[in-house]
This record gives sequence, structure tokens and C-alpha cells, in this order.
Amino acid sequence: MTLIHSFAPIADPHAEVLILGSMPGQASLAANQYYAHPQNAFWRIIGELLEFDPAVVSYAEKTNALKSARIALWDVLQSCRRVGSLDSSIETGSQRVNNFSAFFATHTQIRHVFFNGTKAEACFKRYVLKESWASSVLQGVQLTRLPSTSPANATLSFALKCEEWRWMLGSKLTSSNCCSDTLSA
Repeated sequence: MTLIHSFAPIADPHAEVLILGSMPGQASLAANQYYAHPQNAFWRIIGELLEFDPAVVSYAEKTNALKSARIALWDVLQSCRRVGSLDSSIETGSQRVNNFSAFFATHTQIRHVFFNGTKAEACFKRYVLKESWASSVLQGVQLTRLPSTSPANATLSFALKCEEWRWMLGSKLTSSNCCSDTLSA
């Protein structure tokens, strides 16, 4: 198994929200872009929330929209071994976590961490929350798991995933009309 590495965070120093995935999939690694798999709902959901069409804007415009909304994006794992793209295929003993101590030291306005799925939440709780600095630095920071945007999470429709993300992130964003037309479909 090949050792794979995550990307640098997309973050403005004034970010108030941090969205964490586990590790980029093969399509994302090949494209060197977060959530590059065409069936991953992440950018469609974020586009609904921030009112842009992810099909017509560039990756740079997508990431700038996140920064403008004071949303940071990163992965819990810095590196791991995995065959394919599924979180369930990540070799537990190979997991290395990103440097969250340094991240939170330079992003002091983060008040909410949202996990894009169960694996990101489990890794964060297993590796990050046990660190000696975590209890004081993360005091008052809310941790919330959202439904995974991965195409492997087929238990929820796009509309339901989007609604859940809108409901959880809604108070953090200026747009409140996410998915209004897709929920009735």
C-alpha cells in the first residue's frame, strides 16, 4: 500500500468554521483539489449554501467563496495508507494526524468544527482530542458530525444531505435558502 498525504488547509485567518474530512480520495489526489470526485456532493452543497454554481466556477473561486464565508477546509489525517478511496480502507496503524495545535494557534476565531462524515469525527476524537493542548484550546468549540458527502454514503439523497448541512451550518452563513428547490424534487 502506498502512503498518501492530504492537502494544506484552505483557510483565512478569520475563519470561524472548520469543515474536516478524513483524507482525500483518489480523484481528489489526482486533481490536487478537495472533493474532486464528480459524484461527491460537497461542492454542490456548498454552492447551494453560498449561492454559486460549482459547475461553472473555478476551483479557486470555490475556495475563495469558502474563505469569504469564514469557512476553513482541511482533513484530519495528514497521511495514511489506503487502497482505493473508501474511509473503511484506511489502514489504522498508518494514520498520522495533521498539526491541529499549530492550526488552532493561528485560527483563533474557530468556534465550530463540522466533520464531513463519521471517519473524520472518529479520527479527530481519537487523535486530536487526547492531545494535552486540546482541552484548553478547544474549550467552547462545538464539534458536529454532518452526513458524509461521499458517493459511498448512498443512504441519504442529495436533497436530504443538503438540508442537513444547511440546517447545521445555517446560522453560520448568510444564505438560508439552501435546497429549497431540490427538497421538493
